[in-house]
Amino acid sequence: MPEPPSKPKPAGVTSARVNVEFPEALFKVWADPTDFAEALQLHLRRHGETYWTLYRGIIGPDDLTDKNTLLSWIEGRRVPRSTESFHVLSRIEQRYRLPEGYFKAKLPHPSRSASGFNLSGIEPAERRRLAWHLPEDFNALPFQKREEIVDWVRRVIISGSTDYRKFQAAAAKQRYAIRFPGVSYGGRAPRDGKILAPANYEETWIEDPDLLSGVIEAPPALAMEMADLVRFKTSALTSVGFQRNGVWGEETASQKIEHLGLMFGALAAAKDGEVRGYGVPLRQLTFGLLLFPGVWDWYLQWRETRRGFFTAWEVDMLRIALAITKEGTGWLRQHPELLSRVQPIAGLVSQNEIDYAHADWHGACDDFHKHAAHRVKEIQRIARVHRDPFEPIMPVLEVASPVGEYRKITEEIIRLMPDEHRYPRPAAEAVRAFLMLRLGLHLGLRQKNLRQLMLCPKGHMPRSERVLEKMKRGEIRWSDREGGWEVFIPAVAFKNAHSSFFGDKPFRLVLPDLLDLYKYIDAYVERHRSVLLRSAADPGTFLVKTVKTTSTDAAYDVTTFYEAWRLTIQRYGIYNPYTGRGAIKGLLPHGPHNVRDVLATHILKQTGSYEQASYAI
Repeated sequence: MPEPPSKPKPAGVTSARVNVEFPEALFKVWADPTDFAEALQLHLRRHGETYWTLYRGIIGPDDLTDKNTLLSWIEGRRVPRSTESFHVLSRIEQRYRLPEGYFKAKLPHPSRSASGFNLSGIEPAERRRLAWHLPEDFNALPFQKREEIVDWVRRVIISGSTDYRKFQAAAAKQRYAIRFPGVSYGGRAPRDGKILAPANYEETWIEDPDLLSGVIEAPPALAMEMADLVRFKTSALTSVGFQRNGVWGEETASQKIEHLGLMFGALAAAKDGEVRGYGVPLRQLTFGLLLFPGVWDWYLQWRETRRGFFTAWEVDMLRIALAITKEGTGWLRQHPELLSRVQPIAGLVSQNEIDYAHADWHGACDDFHKHAAHRVKEIQRIARVHRDPFEPIMPVLEVASPVGEYRKITEEIIRLMPDEHRYPRPAAEAVRAFLMLRLGLHLGLRQKNLRQLMLCPKGHMPRSERVLEKMKRGEIRWSDREGGWEVFIPAVAFKNAHSSFFGDKPFRLVLPDLLDLYKYIDAYVERHRSVLLRSAADPGTFLVKTVKTTSTDAAYDVTTFYEAWRLTIQRYGIYNPYTGRGAIKGLLPHGPHNVRDVLATHILKQTGSYEQASYAI
C-alpha cells in the first residue's frame, strides 16, 4: 500500500496533549493487513518505534490512557472502545500520516458502541440505548451540538417521529394492565360448566393500593373466569349443554386476554394516579360487569380521552362484548352465575340494574347487546386512523425497486459484522438479524409464520406435512432433490388458509442462493444458533433469542420478535448523519409486518398487477 500524501503539521495543541511529531517512514510501500493489532505493529516497524516511544509521542500528562493499554492493543489482547481511546487512535493516524479512520475500520467489532460518553442527567438504561447512535467525538462537541444529537436520536431512532409513535411512547410509560399468567391456550372446563370462585376468596385476598398504578396479576376469581372463557373459545369441543359460534386460534386468544386485561386494569387503576382509572377494588372485578352499559361507556370514553379520538380498537372491543352476550352462543349469556359476584359501583352499576338482571337474565343480555351494537355504529362513524402504516418505510416505497432498497439494510449488517472468533455472540446476533430480514424479503410471511418457522438441519429427516399441520407451523429444511434450502408451510398455518392463493395446498419455496444467502444460513445453523442458545432448551425454531440468565424460553413471541426486528432497523436501517452508519435516509423504526408492504409495492411496480401484489399480503 503506497503512503498517502503528507499532511501539514498542526501549529499546536492544548496543554493536555503533546505536540504531534512525524517520524520518517523506513519504507514507503507495504502490504496492508486487515487485523487491527497487525496494522498497529506494522506501522510501528515502518517508523522504527516501540510502544514506549509511541506512547511518549502521543500521550500528554493529563490524558487518561495508560501505556499498558497501548501495549495491550499492539499485542492484540484488547481493542479500543472508549471515546478517549478513539481519540488516541486519531493521534496515531496523524503521527504516521494515515487516512482518518484507518485503524477504526480494522477493529474486529466495527459497530460496537463506544463507552465514556458524557450523558449526565440521563438514566443508565437510556444511556445504553443512546450510545450506539452517538459519534466518537461526541464529548468534544459544543454543548448545543450534543443536545441536538441526543434530541435527534431520541426523536427519530428511539421512538420514531410520527404522531402515533409519540403517543405510543408516552402511553408505554403508564402501566396499568391486569395480567393472567396462568391462562393459556386450550384446557378443560369443569364438568358442570359452572365457574366458582374460591370459598374464602373475599377473606384471603389482600388489596394493595400501591399496586393499582402498575401491571399486576389478576385476582384468583377473575383469573378463573378468564380461563373458562379461553377454554370455551379454544377447545376442540364445547362442554355438554354449551354452544358457541367460531373459535379462537392461539394468537387471537393471547390478544383477547391482553385487551381484556387492559380493560380490567383501567377499571382498577387509582383515580388520582397518572392513569386516571376508576378505582374499582380488585375483589369486585368480574366478567359479570361486562353486562352493564355504564361500564363499557366509561371505558370507551376513558380511551377516547387518553388518545384524543376513537379508533377501530374500540370497535373491536365492543365486538367482543357482542360475541359474549349473543343469544344462544354467547359465553357470558350462558354463565348467569357470574352475576352473583357483581356489586354496585357508584357511577357504573346500580343496584336496580343488578336486580333487573337477576329477575330477567336473558332480557338484560338482550338490552346490552342492542346497546353495544348501537355503540359500534356510532364509533365507526367518527373513528379515525391514528397511524399511517406506510409512513416509517416511505423512503423505501418511493424508489423504483423497494426490495433492492430495503436489502441495503442487510448489506449494512454485513459491513458492520463483528469478528466471529473474537465476538461470537454479537456475530451470531448480526447473522440472525441478516437472515431475519432476508427471509422476510424472500418469503413475505406474516411475523407469526416467520418466527414459528421450524428448522430441520442438513442430514436430518424433515417433518411430515401431517406433523406440521398439527403444529400449524412451517419448516425450513435442506432439499437434496433441489439442492437448496426449502421452506415448506402447510396451508392451515396461514391466517388466510382458505384463500384461492393456496387452494388447500401447502406453500413451498426453494430459497435462491443470492448474495451469499446459503453461506449465512449454513453458518447460522452450524455455529451461530448454538451460540445464541447456550445451554437453554432448543425450541426447534429457526430463529431463536439470545439466551441470558433471566431467559425462560429461547423462542420468540409476538412482542420479542417485533422488538428484535425494530432494533435491527434502529441500528442498521436508519441513516444517522452524525455517525455515518445506517442504510436508508428518512427511514423510521418499524416492525416485521412492513416488509410485506415493501414486497407488495415492489411487485406492483415491477408487474403493474394489483392481483399479484395482493398475494404478497
